[in-house]
Amino acid sequence: MSGHSISAPGAGRGSAKSGNDASHSVSPSDIAVGVIIGRTSEFFDFFVFAIASVIVFPQRIFPFLDPLTGTLCSFALLALAFVARPIGSLIFMNIDRRHGRVAKLTTALFLMGTATVAMGLVPSHETAGIWAAVILAVLRIGQGLALGGAWDGMPALLALNAPAGRRGRYAMVPQLGAPIGLIVASLLFAYLIASLTAEDFLSWGWRYPFFVAFAVNVVALFARLRIVATDEFAQLYESRELQPTRIRTTLRQDGRTILLGIFVPLATFAMFHMVTVYPLSWIFLYTDETMLRFLVIEAVAACFGILAVLASGWLADRFGRQRLLFWTALMIGGFAILAPLLLSAGHGGEIVYMLSGFTILGLSFGQSSGAVGSLFEPRNRYTGSAIVSDLSWMFGAGFAPLTALVLSTWLGLPAAGLYLLSGAVCSVVAIWLAGRLDFRTGA
Repeated sequence: MSGHSISAPGAGRGSAKSGNDASHSVSPSDIAVGVIIGRTSEFFDFFVFAIASVIVFPQRIFPFLDPLTGTLCSFALLALAFVARPIGSLIFMNIDRRHGRVAKLTTALFLMGTATVAMGLVPSHETAGIWAAVILAVLRIGQGLALGGAWDGMPALLALNAPAGRRGRYAMVPQLGAPIGLIVASLLFAYLIASLTAEDFLSWGWRYPFFVAFAVNVVALFARLRIVATDEFAQLYESRELQPTRIRTTLRQDGRTILLGIFVPLATFAMFHMVTVYPLSWIFLYTDETMLRFLVIEAVAACFGILAVLASGWLADRFGRQRLLFWTALMIGGFAILAPLLLSAGHGGEIVYMLSGFTILGLSFGQSSGAVGSLFEPRNRYTGSAIVSDLSWMFGAGFAPLTALVLSTWLGLPAAGLYLLSGAVCSVVAIWLAGRLDFRTGA
């Protein structure tokens, strides 16, 4: 990534504050670091909760249920954040308009960190009864509200300032946070499982990842505020029209784009949970695979995901983002057909499932954020991107682990594959329509 500076119009004229024009510029590398740290913290929080939903909560929060039902209840709690996220976007955009982006981001990340660390303090069902589940549900909603407010506009700003012919490579940078967050979360849980007895892990060891998540959030907050809080960065937001518009105005002006845009990354977000959370639950419930071994496999597979995300930038610049998204949606459809065979083929099949799944996911996920942002003209890009992302995550990923586990348990693994295939079909049609109707997904 080049080290040239991104300067807002008129930024060099602010000599009253500084006589050095260099202080009125923001380096793309600074933005990239802030974006990666911020997204890593968000996904780390998510994966800590997701892993605990499989190996901890069914025994600590829902011990009165059988393992399958307890896991399904945990996945229902997992989905609450995705339902709350659009509400959080609405609330925090209002804070942004009234009090500024620094106040919005600080409040959102403080809420995220507080809710996350509080999850590590939730009492078990033996101590608090059903209130343990209620408290965890409230905290999960708090995480979802905070996630809606954590959008700071830096990914879109980074992509908008990409040099000619390198937009794909800049757009993939924010997506690196997901596999990095998964690697850290998986290896942290693997270390605790390997180091503690099963009794100690379920008693107190599982709580440590939530405390670590709080520390990661603090680092992410300062890394992002270091950039967002500057006057120069505020000018960049204004010059690029990355300001929140009212929801009603955005829906009136770009309602058709929003409706179609929800389905563009739908397959990607469904695939996201089908190779991260769902296989963890299936392996834990229905095979003799140890959690330690599978968490390590998941971390290794996420490394393949990082390489695929990096490759997506070059491929998007070489062949076009819309074409890459179209072909990866087809690949997700093919994976959906073969996945049940792989997941039921023993240890070797599980490894192929994870490595191939993360590779396909990385190629698609690497450009999904940029595709959402490029759907909109500057006037509604900030708000429109937030709406599309929130709703696409909710419909595509929010209920994916719950739905896939129910279908595969009642109807067999092929039913879970058909669920993913339906999302792939929706994305293929949406991407094709976006090109036919001259939307901006190829930008």
